[in-house]
Amino acid sequence: MKKLTSMEEFETLKDSGKTVFMFSADWCPDCRFIDPFLPEIEADFTEYTFVYVDRDEFIDLCSDLDIFGIPSFIVFKEGNELGRFVSKDRKTKEEIETFLKGL
Repeated sequence: MKKLTSMEEFETLKDSGKTVFMFSADWCPDCRFIDPFLPEIEADFTEYTFVYVDRDEFIDLCSDLDIFGIPSFIVFKEGNELGRFVSKDRKTKEEIETFLKGL
């Protein structure tokens, strides 16, 4: 999964194609829980670009997007928000797949 490196990159990715931004942090146990199956999800949803956003590095972006719990997902297509799966709760592979299929 690609890791976000700048706000400029966020704007570019948000405005081009279909992008899933995954907000996470290294210290978050619920985020680490989903790590083993994220490659499978990426492989099953190839129409999306998946981008890891470190919550600690991009705290202002998280605030702007109302992300107060992690792991959380926001999907954009051509600059428009398609959907969000935002909460502080642990997420299962099935819940993430259901969210993506529902877009």
